[in-house]
Amino acid sequence: MNQADPTANQVEMASPPARPFLSKITSRTLRRWADRGAQVVITLGGWATIFSIFGIFAYLFIEVAPLFYAASWTQSTAVHVDPFDEADRKPEHVAVGINEYMEVGYVLRKDGIAFYAFPAGTPIRLKSVPEFESGDITALARSPGKSHTYGLGTGIGRVIPFYVTFRVTFEDDVRYTEPVVTAGEPFEAVPTSVGPERSGVKSKDAPIARLAYRETDSGTIAAALTESGRLFLTKIQESEAEGLFALETESELLQAEITGDGVEALSVLLLDDLGETLLGGTKDGRLLYWDIQDIERPRLMGIYSAGTSITALSYLIGDRSIVVGTERGTVAVWMSVIDPDVGGDPRLEKIRDLAPHEGAVTAISPSLRDKGFLTADVSGGVAVHHSTSSQTLIQIPGNGSSVLAAMFAPKTDGALVLDDSGRLITYDIENEHPESTFSSLFFPVLYEGYEESLHIWQSTGGSDAFEPKFGLWPIMFGTLKGTIYAMLLATPLAVLGAIYTSMFMRPNIRAVVKPVVEIMAAFPTVVLGFLAGLWFAPLLEKIFPALVAMFLLIPLAVAVVCVGWQFLPSRLKGHSGNVTELATFLLVLAGTVWLCLQLNHQVESWLFDSDYKQWLQSTFGLAYDQRNALVIAFAMGMAVIPTIFSISEDSLSNVPPHLIAGSLALGATPWQTLTKLVIISASPGVFSALMIGLGRVVGETMIVLMATGNTPVMDMNLFNGFRTLSANIAVEMPEAPHGGTLYRLLFLAGLLLFVFTSIVNTLAEIVRQRLRARYSQF
Repeated sequence: MNQADPTANQVEMASPPARPFLSKITSRTLRRWADRGAQVVITLGGWATIFSIFGIFAYLFIEVAPLFYAASWTQSTAVHVDPFDEADRKPEHVAVGINEYMEVGYVLRKDGIAFYAFPAGTPIRLKSVPEFESGDITALARSPGKSHTYGLGTGIGRVIPFYVTFRVTFEDDVRYTEPVVTAGEPFEAVPTSVGPERSGVKSKDAPIARLAYRETDSGTIAAALTESGRLFLTKIQESEAEGLFALETESELLQAEITGDGVEALSVLLLDDLGETLLGGTKDGRLLYWDIQDIERPRLMGIYSAGTSITALSYLIGDRSIVVGTERGTVAVWMSVIDPDVGGDPRLEKIRDLAPHEGAVTAISPSLRDKGFLTADVSGGVAVHHSTSSQTLIQIPGNGSSVLAAMFAPKTDGALVLDDSGRLITYDIENEHPESTFSSLFFPVLYEGYEESLHIWQSTGGSDAFEPKFGLWPIMFGTLKGTIYAMLLATPLAVLGAIYTSMFMRPNIRAVVKPVVEIMAAFPTVVLGFLAGLWFAPLLEKIFPALVAMFLLIPLAVAVVCVGWQFLPSRLKGHSGNVTELATFLLVLAGTVWLCLQLNHQVESWLFDSDYKQWLQSTFGLAYDQRNALVIAFAMGMAVIPTIFSISEDSLSNVPPHLIAGSLALGATPWQTLTKLVIISASPGVFSALMIGLGRVVGETMIVLMATGNTPVMDMNLFNGFRTLSANIAVEMPEAPHGGTLYRLLFLAGLLLFVFTSIVNTLAEIVRQRLRARYSQF
């Protein structure tokens, strides 16, 4: 029988049992793991924050960058049309046009009209073409503002209204464009009979050599210059009269002849959109400006010198700016100006020169969307300009053939050009933001209707002819203005309140006051803005004289009470310490406020001649608006005071107590201890509080949006409104087309805010670190 080895049994009995894995984890191990996990999480969070900041900056930059991209062009099609006779190679004999999709273009000339499909350039046959009466077409004129409406001057002194339209249809989600040509009823533009108040024109003088044509709401107007140098105005005035069953339209032909004043030297004619003024350019470089509101009694308002023979004229959209092209290739923008102090007739002033051409300017085509325009010259060169930004965006070199006609595409994304060699050329133009340059955004610009260059922000207007004004300084200035006034109110109240709470208030009262003030920081700013705009602003307008009295009497009353308090016997002061002082202070404060409110009208009578608004205007030239910077100072001050107060009070309370006790033990008074020790030691924290409050004010949106009136003006007047960058983004973004200039400018405003706050925070941190290093010895 085998027996087990007793030694082996003893070894087995002596070996300890196996310990589970979890039992090996000690509290020290758990702390080490927790520390490492926290380190990883904090590191990842820090890097994520940094990447997020850079990501925001990169996104803003990507959205803003296209504002400053250079315009570009490519030639897409070149088609040869029927050749021109030598006599027909004149700009007044030819016109071109293209539809908004740049799919169908046409050439209108004396002998007819031809359509082409682009980009292939294949001819299009029309179903029907109107037949004209006898008499050759001797002049063509486009009605400005209406891309495809023309007046055709004839050899017998008549004008034929001529219309090109594009009928768009869709089949199976494919767009088809069909050109349609119609003609109106011809009318007599050059009188051929003799009347009691009309001079007769012989048949040999009847051919129209130059023509200006305009269709207005009140009728059709034509200015016709005959080959003999006589200038006639004609207006078909339409009015509505009551008929038997409905309103009927009646027409009346009004005519007059303009004589003298160098009429025989006219080379170009131009009518404004309302048919109220006529502009003529002469071969000797003069601009003649007539008032034709009374069509039968035209009146010359002024003669101006362009320096050299004028070869092309065009109004820009809105008919306030006039583009003048000359024989020397110069391109200038003139503007009609009315002196607000003198009134009277408008006068013309040259406001800017743009890049010249190598030869005479033969064609000008304005944009139908903005203040841009296209010019062409005798060498075939084409240029794209923008008046507001004062820049020439594109210069396309010529091929040596003179341009007879050109048209800027309706969407400003292309151009159609015809030269005298018979080449019909289309260009694709990439020019999304012509009005945005560094100069136009940050420097004064001379806008239409203004006497001088100004910083103005006005992004939209009541019509398509409005000239957008994208000066960023007014809203940057408004941001600084609101920040300054809000911080002027909030800083002393918050910091002095924090000093008193930390150094002089009893602990039991401080335990109530500090949480209450901190709770105020969570108050929604939209509610503050609502109250400020709809309740406080009207209230302040009524009690402004009382408010001025409060600023004078409250400090005086508090000073008197504080001095008097020192002389009161102890039995009257009571034994409650700060409670009695606080109650007395609040009582005096409330009483002074009540007294000022009761004396509101008397104070207005004593200090402001019974009308404080009129007094401010007459004495200081300051206008009082109900929603003004003073309202914002109170509202944003109330929003930022809790933040500054809380951080400042924490910094002051964290000064080591033994330092304060040592100062007092050495004989320093509490005030000396405060000024020489506590404030110095806590200065990094107090400075940080002010910077955080500053950042809050700079980025505040809702209060400013609801309580300022949002007027982008550059004026430090405390009693008018302003607009900030953040409020501007909130106001304009719903109306900004995606990818448009306004849309990207709002991102630029956000980028400016981002950069400004980053710079302020960086400088604040540098200053805080230096203060901390300097006073750490305390």
